[in-house]
Amino acid sequence: MTYVVTDACIRCKYMDCVEVCPVDCFYEGENMLVINPNECIDCGVCEPECPAEAILPDTESGLEQWLELNTRYSAEWPNITTKGEPPADADAMKGETGKFEKYFSPEPGEGS
Repeated sequence: MTYVVTDACIRCKYMDCVEVCPVDCFYEGENMLVINPNECIDCGVCEPECPAEAILPDTESGLEQWLELNTRYSAEWPNITTKGEPPADADAMKGETGKFEKYFSPEPGEGS
């Protein structure tokens, strides 16, 4: 089992999860984070820290596409180990549906 970041993170990117991760398995895209499933130790401390409820265990049904996306982009995006500032409109974006189709960007973030 591993944890995955879903589209609920897109344009929210609060980064509270980064602060608690003991193995630094988060990677930063332009408008979301992903988890490297090969580095995740399945401790679960990140899941309750996410205000957008974007982190789920991959054992939940229907998350195959998110496992693939997390695997792909964690190999391309820079590692992030410290919490940055979330987008100014993060709270307004929280809970919006269909964010992947509307807003996903494959561009890397800055990392830290």
